[in-house]
Amino acid sequence: MFVFLSKLLDIFFSPLTWGLLFLAAAVPWRAGAKVHLGRRRAYGLLGLVVLLSASSSPIAHALLWRLEHSTASTYRDDVTYDAVVLLGGVVDEEASAVSRQPSYNDNVERLVMTHRLLRDNKARFVILSGATSNPKYADFGESAMLARQLEEWGIKKDRIILESHAWNTHENAVFSQEIARARRFERVLIVTSAFHMVRAEECFVAVGMKVDTLAVDYRGHEHPGTAVADWLPRASALAITSSVTREMFGRLVYRAQGYGIAARP
Repeated sequence: MFVFLSKLLDIFFSPLTWGLLFLAAAVPWRAGAKVHLGRRRAYGLLGLVVLLSASSSPIAHALLWRLEHSTASTYRDDVTYDAVVLLGGVVDEEASAVSRQPSYNDNVERLVMTHRLLRDNKARFVILSGATSNPKYADFGESAMLARQLEEWGIKKDRIILESHAWNTHENAVFSQEIARARRFERVLIVTSAFHMVRAEECFVAVGMKVDTLAVDYRGHEHPGTAVADWLPRASALAITSSVTREMFGRLVYRAQGYGIAARP
């Protein structure tokens, strides 16, 4: 139920959704209906403002940069961690199944950094946390694919622990904690994208698991540009703004559910 509601909220809080709703409110749908011209113009203008603002590269990158830098990594180079937890959200399972080869999305830096930590013996084990999105793609599921990739890159199989049940960040924390307790891991590091790190850390704090953090996959620009062309609407900028709003509201929803507790003031 929570997974369904989270997907529904993703749509509800999307700037595209709100822009289209305001534009729809500006249309006189019923013939002969009393027209409030001023109100409809206001809705139409508001819809355009929402869509154009959300599609602006400077605005999108400013929001993303702020989100990514809302926390700091606590990773210590002088520590050998018992385990590094790689949070899922890296593999495109359907594309991998069709092409019969690994297909990764923009979060692939999570995998690259995890391999580096294991290669340099900064962590003894890795917990690959993430469920398969569709049973028919089980052979190309998140954990299985990442495990095979790490093995191909030279990481021994006995250092790789699969956690293939987590559907969201809350469950990443719950199931990773179970593994850590069973194996008596004390020093644990979590690796995820910078924009997602606050919510991830709060989830681990909520289940009573002390972790260090290493944020990767920075995409936001502190100085995104001021040229006129930079302000022209772009679908890529709208995608960034949508990701930012989804993550911001995701934090609030998780806190309301008790799945996330602020780790630091």
